[in-house]
Amino acid sequence: MALVTLTIDGKQVTVEEGTMIIEAARAAGIDIPSLCYLKDINVIGSCRVCVVEVERAKTLQAACVTPVAPGMVVRTNTPAVRASRKLTVEMILSDHPYECPTCPRNLNCELQNLADRLGIRRVRFPGVKEEEPVDMSTPAVVRDSNKCILCRRCVAVCEKVQTVNAIGPVGRGLDTTIAPAWGEGLGASTCIMCGQCVLVCPVGALYERDYTEEVWEALGDPDKFVIVQTAPATRVAIGEPFGLPAGSISTGKMVSALRQLGFDRVFDTDFAADLTIMEEGSELLERLAKGGPLPLITSCSPGWIKFMETFYPEVADNVSSCKSPQQMFGAVAKTYYAKKIGVDPANMVVVSIMPCTAKKFECQRPEMNDSGYQDVDYVLTVRELARMIKQAGIDFANLPEEDYDDPLGISTGAGVIFGATGGVMEAAVRTACEIYTGKTLDKIDFEVVRGLDGVKAASVDLNGTTLKIAVAHGLSNARKLLDSITSGESEYHFIEIMTCPGGCIGGGGQPIPTDTEIRLERIAAIYEADRNMPLRKSHENPAVKELYDTFLGKPLSERSHQLLHTTYTKRPRHGTMVCKVEPEVCELEEAAATSTVADGDDS
Repeated sequence: MALVTLTIDGKQVTVEEGTMIIEAARAAGIDIPSLCYLKDINVIGSCRVCVVEVERAKTLQAACVTPVAPGMVVRTNTPAVRASRKLTVEMILSDHPYECPTCPRNLNCELQNLADRLGIRRVRFPGVKEEEPVDMSTPAVVRDSNKCILCRRCVAVCEKVQTVNAIGPVGRGLDTTIAPAWGEGLGASTCIMCGQCVLVCPVGALYERDYTEEVWEALGDPDKFVIVQTAPATRVAIGEPFGLPAGSISTGKMVSALRQLGFDRVFDTDFAADLTIMEEGSELLERLAKGGPLPLITSCSPGWIKFMETFYPEVADNVSSCKSPQQMFGAVAKTYYAKKIGVDPANMVVVSIMPCTAKKFECQRPEMNDSGYQDVDYVLTVRELARMIKQAGIDFANLPEEDYDDPLGISTGAGVIFGATGGVMEAAVRTACEIYTGKTLDKIDFEVVRGLDGVKAASVDLNGTTLKIAVAHGLSNARKLLDSITSGESEYHFIEIMTCPGGCIGGGGQPIPTDTEIRLERIAAIYEADRNMPLRKSHENPAVKELYDTFLGKPLSERSHQLLHTTYTKRPRHGTMVCKVEPEVCELEEAAATSTVADGDDS
């Protein structure tokens, strides 16, 4: 591609032709602020905060939608530029609630930070603040349109990255809001509750449903035995809210913090990830040997499951019947473990620390009660756990390293890598290959399925049998893969699908910001944690072996099917937003219902 040289604030910069000024400035170490811009996702120039002076241009130009040109001269910090940005932000603030101290995004809000950066100390324009009801119709994501600044980032991510189209601009002019179709709440829409919209929202218009008060109450109840499990991806992200670099492995500090918060036992979801591999790997080998719908598709990502139930119910038989590791853990905790330690499961509270908002929805699905109780009681995101640690006055960065409790805290490196895209596949290959061939693998790092390519494909030799596998992350990539399979264009035996870009390390419950660079740091840390584990294959986990020997019997046994497997429900597709967003115009269509609802649908 041709290169273009221009001058920005006196610096000569050479970038690829077609680069927008905002990215060229970043290459020169100059930060041009914006509230709507997301590279390659939301490039619409709507907020006008990123305006700059371009020599010979008649007006200020929006840097996010103005491509560079040879010899262009750009100034990003002139009096006119500063005055324009300040006026724009004041206008936004004039119609924004002054609730910063009580907002979930307080001290981590792009609008708040920008107002401080621009030196805004008062707002000169009285706005008309008409209060709208807060949408709490889902157990996972809350929508507060009072704080929405119409940047459309959430719309772009939902449409382009996830292809769900659950929300879009409704109305015109000053009456425009971002909402689901038909004026309904998120709970009645096609929303899969992945929380990717939450990650990109610059303010507090979208945030996770907070269950910290319920958990505090359980911790304070002397009659409750409260245990906690932590997902693989939490250990490489929990340090970020406390000033540690992205990708810091903070497993031991997190365990220490959870004990100080008062949890009776601190366990690792990685144990259940190893258990998942035993069940799912056995399911794959059984289908290969005896027949059954192929490809087998992984089932541990709840956003993907709801997406499948809504948009691709025809592949439900291909999806593994295995519950996610979170739900397997809850079922095992309230049966096997409760009996083992002599605790009445009615008094046991299972709390999950997850990188995922959709897990909040998953634990409340009506079929997730095979223990005789709700298997998992509360799900907290990494952000919620960080708030609890801060509320308790715990100095996280200086905590000692502590180990998980036994036996549900024993895990392998295969469980750890569940946190990154390709990790479930790699973990499954490590175990399936050794069980199928009876031979020890010479090399267990299956690097071909790692990285941020949208769809990754490979073949595995099983003693002369070729196993064709594929990995997709982000539901736009999953859609492409599924369409290629249903059309007959592609053929695979085993597929991993993760809802969020990068996998769980990029989940909707992770610290904000979460961008590509941060995802890569967390992924690198996940594989470092795997390399440091004494055991790296799920079938070598001694606690999992004991669970089968003393309780479950064997993978796919009657008891394991009862506790560790589930069923799926076809969901309505009505209310999908089909939105085309351009700088000056937005067209909205509301798709009519295209599917029926099966009996027992809980939506």
